[in-house]
Amino acid sequence: MITAPILHTERLILRSFTLEDAADVKRLASDPDVAPATYFIERSYEEGAAEEWIWWCHEWLEDGERANLAITLRTDGTLIGTVELTFRIHLPYNDAALGYWIGKPYWNCGYATEAAKAMVAYGFREHDIDLIYADYSKQNPASGRVMQKIGMHYAYDLSEDDMIRYRILKSEFAEK
Repeated sequence: MITAPILHTERLILRSFTLEDAADVKRLASDPDVAPATYFIERSYEEGAAEEWIWWCHEWLEDGERANLAITLRTDGTLIGTVELTFRIHLPYNDAALGYWIGKPYWNCGYATEAAKAMVAYGFREHDIDLIYADYSKQNPASGRVMQKIGMHYAYDLSEDDMIRYRILKSEFAEK
């Protein structure tokens, strides 16, 4: 089984998910305040759904389609969320979509910004892509602030979904 590289930040370790993470994924993603804030968590996780999603994370990585990483605290390894890049490398595209969510007990601590910036750096450094974009719901402006803090800028509204798209070019990203 292929695993993603381990990324280290000041306070976090980003790593591949393991089946041991399933209970924490289910608990954090099932929070009624977390799921509506993201567009890819639609409902509470049913029995076995977290394990299946973790299995898919490894399949997507192996196929080169997506890199989903567990966001864990550097101090004790506690799982607090996920960050991902979904790659579009077929012409005319050469970009990736950034996505993330953080469990509610860890909101407003800067973890999403720290993880997102590390993932964008990884994407530009390790993959031949020119642009990374991310979408957020107008009902979740905190996610838009994360995008701004990592250097992304407004691209356009996706009005049919009440979403806003931000983006950053490889030439604009300054890894610090």
